Amino acid sequence: MSESVGQLRLYNTLTREKEHFAPIDPQNVRMYVCGPTVYDYAHIGNARPVIVFDVLYRLLRHVYGADHVTYVRNITDVDDKINARAARDYPDLTLNEAIRRVTDATNAQFQSDVKALGCLEPDSQPRATEHIDGMRAMIDRLVTQGVAYVAEGHVLFSPSAMNAGEGPRYGALSRRPFDEMLAGARVDVASYKRDEMDFVLWKPSKPGEPGWPSPAGIDVLGRPGWHIECSAMSMAKLLEPFGGGLSCDDPMKNVFDIHGGGIDLVFPHHENEIAQSCCAFGTDRMANIWMHNGFLQVEGRKMSKSEGNFVTIHDLLHTEAFGGRKWPGEVLRLAMLMTHYREPIDFSLRKLEEAEALIAKWRRRVAGERPGTLAGGALDALSDDLDMARLLRIMNASDLPASELAAIAALIGLDLSEVETEVDVAEFVSRRLAFIREKNWAEADRIRDELLGQGIQLKDGKDPATGERVTTWEVKR
Repeated sequence: MSESVGQLRLYNTLTREKEHFAPIDPQNVRMYVCGPTVYDYAHIGNARPVIVFDVLYRLLRHVYGADHVTYVRNITDVDDKINARAARDYPDLTLNEAIRRVTDATNAQFQSDVKALGCLEPDSQPRATEHIDGMRAMIDRLVTQGVAYVAEGHVLFSPSAMNAGEGPRYGALSRRPFDEMLAGARVDVASYKRDEMDFVLWKPSKPGEPGWPSPAGIDVLGRPGWHIECSAMSMAKLLEPFGGGLSCDDPMKNVFDIHGGGIDLVFPHHENEIAQSCCAFGTDRMANIWMHNGFLQVEGRKMSKSEGNFVTIHDLLHTEAFGGRKWPGEVLRLAMLMTHYREPIDFSLRKLEEAEALIAKWRRRVAGERPGTLAGGALDALSDDLDMARLLRIMNASDLPASELAAIAALIGLDLSEVETEVDVAEFVSRRLAFIREKNWAEADRIRDELLGQGIQLKDGKDPATGERVTTWEVKR
């Protein structure tokens, strides 16, 4: 463990408090984060947990050593949306072949997109379809314990049966009253359910759908429910390799350190994960720390296709769909980190421009300087529940040595090695001229001042031949 960092403190959704992070085993720190369902391009909201938990992963590696941290982010490749996309895009293939085409291509695109955002590859990215055996084994255990039951080819988990036991209570993570949980779960009305809150662990496959031999003595092919997937994959990657799993009788070996995801997953997904795993393993907690990033909206509104503000990571990186230009991955990354991860974020053009201006300023300051020793204040800020506001103040301090600035940027995954190009300035100038034509003087002046803050002075004039307005620029030393 590094001696250059103070005690790591993380906000735990389970306790609603910041807690000192004490890993179960400092030699094997373990983190699981819910990953993508691979049926289409990932939208910018999907990028937030990827970036947030990449920063945490980097910090954990710095503190405990890269060889002592295991980061798992799953890939969900069993889903009704995947089935529908496969049938639509590949009608001439069998459904299973079409599904594999869709999931392979979509996953490859996701990996390319998040790499462009500066994210490290997790240590493991299990696919749900590779862990069906683990799901069936967990389901069999839950049925044997009496907290799950078989009904019309389905296996359902019973929160009321869980709460009748002596273990943890269902609802402890979300802390919602029953009526709110029922509304939030969007439960299916089904005659075979004993209780409205019961949720699906396994269901029979419809004709043409992918299917596997079912657990619990069911004689028709079926497929898993969403929640059981993460319980089985985290068991396979974060418990079994370290002595835990269904064959282990020691509850202490069946808990891992950190579980993360978006705030929208707290209920029902993470609540149900906890219920399944705790009952299957006889533990009080599935993970010691539960971390969740806040919601994202775009330009002050909830992102949706009907609002016309739905934007994918791919759109931002490779098209001019947002702000009339492409955006570098490091700009998208910093824009996402400028708001504390637990707070709602308004992803906007202005925020991207602010992030780009900061990166340009830091690049001028670093100017090829190699990363040096990390400043203690920077590590303390990041170790306080990823306090990026405090970290940014340190990075913007005029007396911070360039080598330390480079080291901080490297730690949070920002590449400052590239220099600003004339093309970047030209894009700013082009947008400013568009604002001038619209007589939007405030925005035109803002871009001029923003460039001046980066050491670039604009000069307005007229083309002698055409009489049209032209803008030139020079770097002010």
